Amino acid sequence: MNIPAPYLLMLGESHDPLAIKTARGIHYWRSEKCLGQLRLNDGVPSLGLPEMDAKTAYRQGAKTFVLGTANAGGVLAEQWIPMIIEAIELGMHVASGLHQRLADVPAIAIAAEKAGVQLYDLRYYVKKLDVGSGKKRSGRRLLTIGTDCSVGKMFTTLALEKAMKARDIKATFCATGQTGILVEGKGIAVDAVISDFIAGATEALSPECDADEWQLIEGQGSLLNPAFSGVTMGLLHGSQPDALVICHEANRPHTRHMPYMPMPKVEDIMELTLRLAKLTNPNPRFVGMAINTSVLTEDEAKIYLKEMEEKHGLPATDPVRFGVENIVDHLVSSFGD
Repeated sequence: MNIPAPYLLMLGESHDPLAIKTARGIHYWRSEKCLGQLRLNDGVPSLGLPEMDAKTAYRQGAKTFVLGTANAGGVLAEQWIPMIIEAIELGMHVASGLHQRLADVPAIAIAAEKAGVQLYDLRYYVKKLDVGSGKKRSGRRLLTIGTDCSVGKMFTTLALEKAMKARDIKATFCATGQTGILVEGKGIAVDAVISDFIAGATEALSPECDADEWQLIEGQGSLLNPAFSGVTMGLLHGSQPDALVICHEANRPHTRHMPYMPMPKVEDIMELTLRLAKLTNPNPRFVGMAINTSVLTEDEAKIYLKEMEEKHGLPATDPVRFGVENIVDHLVSSFGD
């Protein structure tokens, strides 16, 4: 999958800022790929991009019409279908991270075939995948590991890529979720891969590379989240990580959406991760801690991060507030780059 840019980001009709988190992530990390935005009413939060309809965007060079919004159940809203077909008939590809496939809507599928454009259903991977092999491959790999879901694994991985490239370190972001795929333009949404093939999909995402190149693999789920531990395990074994970064949210009271499930201790996740990672890499190591401190004031966050550093002996930061330079410093010193 390699999604052509630039994009027209369709933001839908919801007034909820969280509804456009996919589009927001694309714009934050790859603003150069974003030509314009299409809001269906004035109450939809804006990304600050030029307002465009499909015809205007196509005339200005847009190649892919991106559904940058999400709704309950991940279904394709009926009122979006004519707009999608219009974009297709103009000659634009369409990309969607919804659970409902574009290709399963007959009118959209027929229009795409007639126009000769691609439908990118990001949650579905149609190419053949192998099971994981566990064979050692060249290059270096870093995986972000979470204490829970939605703790900043994608943001941290992209922040590391940006900081490493700024130092002329060879670094490649390997997308494993739908927003990450739209940011990078390629990848595999591993939560839609049959469980037997998650490790193999991760190996395919991060193949052999130069000895001095870092492949930065976007983490998913958590080893101690009962709903999503399987995807994390597959990523862990398939990525064969040399380096790991733990991602955590300060003061989260319980596992996401599970008030009966206490949050695991950071040290328990780290110890379990290292023990399991040794199946495919004999010497994995943590190089930093990325912590979402949004519930704390900035002064409280600094105190919290300092306490975490002293407790775990690793650099700790909030990537949004303070960047990830201290983690990159430790990575470089640990691996001699």
